[in-house]
Amino acid sequence: QVQLVESGGGLVQAGGSLRLSCAASARVFSGATVGWFRQAPGMEREFVATIRWSGVDTLYTESVKGRFTISRDNAKNTVYLQMNSLKPEDTGVYYCASAPVWDEAVDRSLRYKYWGQGTQVTVSS
Repeated sequence: QVQLVESGGGLVQAGGSLRLSCAASARVFSGATVGWFRQAPGMEREFVATIRWSGVDTLYTESVKGRFTISRDNAKNTVYLQMNSLKPEDTGVYYCASAPVWDEAVDRSLRYKYWGQGTQVTVSS
Protein backbone atom coordinates (compact mmCIF):
# COMPACT_ATOMS: atom_id res chain seq x y z
CA GLN A 1 0.00 0.00 0.00
CA VAL A 2 1.06 3.62 -0.50
CA GLN A 3 3.05 4.80 2.48
CA LEU A 4 4.27 8.22 1.30
CA VAL A 5 2.35 10.68 -0.84
CA GLU A 6 3.86 13.79 -2.38
CA SER A 7 1.88 16.87 -3.38
CA GLY A 8 2.44 20.50 -4.30
CA GLY A 9 4.23 20.15 -7.61
CA GLY A 10 3.34 22.20 -10.63
CA LEU A 11 4.49 24.63 -13.28
CA VAL A 12 6.19 27.82 -12.14
CA GLN A 13 8.29 30.52 -13.76
CA ALA A 14 11.95 30.91 -12.92
CA GLY A 15 12.32 32.86 -9.70
CA GLY A 16 9.05 31.56 -8.34
CA SER A 17 8.30 29.34 -5.37
CA LEU A 18 6.60 26.04 -4.61
CA ARG A 19 6.07 24.10 -1.41
CA LEU A 20 6.06 20.34 -1.65
CA SER A 21 4.46 18.16 0.99
CA CYS A 22 5.13 14.53 1.83
CA ALA A 23 2.40 12.88 3.87
CA ALA A 24 3.37 9.53 5.34
CA SER A 25 1.84 6.71 7.29
CA ALA A 26 2.89 6.53 10.90
CA ARG A 27 4.58 3.22 10.19
CA VAL A 28 7.18 4.72 7.87
CA PHE A 29 7.34 8.17 9.44
CA SER A 30 7.79 7.60 13.13
CA GLY A 31 11.42 7.93 14.08
CA ALA A 32 12.48 8.13 10.44
CA THR A 33 14.78 10.34 8.48
CA VAL A 34 12.83 11.73 5.50
CA GLY A 35 14.49 12.97 2.37
CA TRP A 36 13.69 14.50 -0.99
CA PHE A 37 15.22 13.35 -4.22
CA ARG A 38 14.58 14.49 -7.79
CA GLN A 39 14.97 13.05 -11.23
CA ALA A 40 15.19 15.08 -14.42
CA PRO A 41 14.43 13.49 -17.79
CA GLY A 42 17.30 11.28 -18.91
CA MET A 43 19.15 11.81 -15.65
CA GLU A 44 19.76 9.72 -12.59
CA ARG A 45 17.83 10.39 -9.41
CA GLU A 46 19.71 12.85 -7.22
CA PHE A 47 19.60 13.83 -3.58
CA VAL A 48 18.04 17.19 -2.73
CA ALA A 49 17.57 17.46 1.04
CA THR A 50 16.89 15.39 4.12
CA ILE A 51 15.81 15.90 7.72
CA ARG A 52 16.30 13.86 10.85
CA TRP A 53 13.39 12.74 13.02
CA SER A 54 14.16 15.44 15.61
CA GLY A 55 14.07 18.11 12.93
CA VAL A 56 17.33 19.54 14.27
CA ASP A 57 19.62 18.01 11.65
CA THR A 58 19.22 18.74 7.96
CA LEU A 59 21.36 18.24 4.90
CA TYR A 60 21.11 19.83 1.46
CA THR A 61 22.76 19.31 -1.85
CA GLU A 62 24.98 22.26 -2.72
CA SER A 63 22.88 23.51 -5.61
CA VAL A 64 19.81 24.20 -3.45
CA LYS A 65 21.44 25.64 -0.35
CA GLY A 66 19.98 29.03 0.52
CA ARG A 67 16.97 28.45 -1.77
CA PHE A 68 15.27 25.32 -0.41
CA THR A 69 14.21 24.61 3.16
CA ILE A 70 13.17 21.22 4.47
CA SER A 71 11.00 20.97 7.59
CA ARG A 72 8.70 18.48 9.25
CA ASP A 73 5.61 18.37 11.42
CA ASN A 74 5.76 15.09 13.31
CA ALA A 75 2.24 15.54 14.68
CA LYS A 76 0.97 15.49 11.10
CA ASN A 77 3.39 12.86 9.76
CA THR A 78 4.37 15.36 7.09
CA VAL A 79 7.60 16.73 5.68
CA TYR A 80 7.77 19.90 3.61
CA LEU A 81 10.17 21.24 1.03
CA GLN A 82 9.91 24.98 0.53
CA MET A 83 11.52 25.87 -2.78
CA ASN A 84 12.29 29.51 -3.53
CA SER A 85 14.15 31.22 -6.36
CA LEU A 86 13.44 28.25 -8.58
CA LYS A 87 15.59 27.70 -11.65
CA PRO A 88 14.89 25.69 -14.83
CA GLU A 89 17.50 23.18 -13.69
CA ASP A 90 15.29 22.39 -10.69
CA THR A 91 12.81 20.75 -13.08
CA GLY A 92 12.12 17.10 -12.44
CA VAL A 93 10.02 14.59 -10.58
CA TYR A 94 10.45 15.06 -6.85
CA TYR A 95 10.24 12.02 -4.60
CA CYS A 96 10.14 11.78 -0.84
CA ALA A 97 11.50 8.75 0.94
CA SER A 98 12.03 7.51 4.47
CA ALA A 99 15.07 5.94 6.02
CA PRO A 100 15.29 4.22 9.41
CA VAL A 101 18.49 5.94 10.48
CA TRP A 102 20.47 9.16 10.23
CA ASP A 103 24.07 8.49 9.32
CA GLU A 104 26.82 9.52 6.96
CA ALA A 105 24.94 8.01 4.02
CA VAL A 106 21.66 9.95 4.31
CA ASP A 107 22.34 11.59 0.96
CA ARG A 108 22.32 8.20 -0.79
CA SER A 109 19.14 6.75 -2.19
CA LEU A 110 20.10 3.23 -1.11
CA ARG A 111 19.69 4.30 2.50
CA TYR A 112 15.96 4.93 1.96
CA LYS A 113 13.52 2.08 2.31
CA TYR A 114 10.13 3.55 1.41
CA TRP A 115 9.40 5.85 -1.52
CA GLY A 116 6.49 7.94 -2.74
CA GLN A 117 5.23 8.06 -6.31
CA GLY A 118 6.64 11.50 -7.03
CA THR A 119 5.31 14.91 -7.99
CA GLN A 120 6.31 16.84 -11.09
CA VAL A 121 7.99 20.23 -10.77
CA THR A 122 8.50 22.23 -13.95
CA VAL A 123 10.31 25.56 -13.94
CA SER A 124 10.03 27.59 -17.11
CA SER A 125 12.64 30.11 -18.16
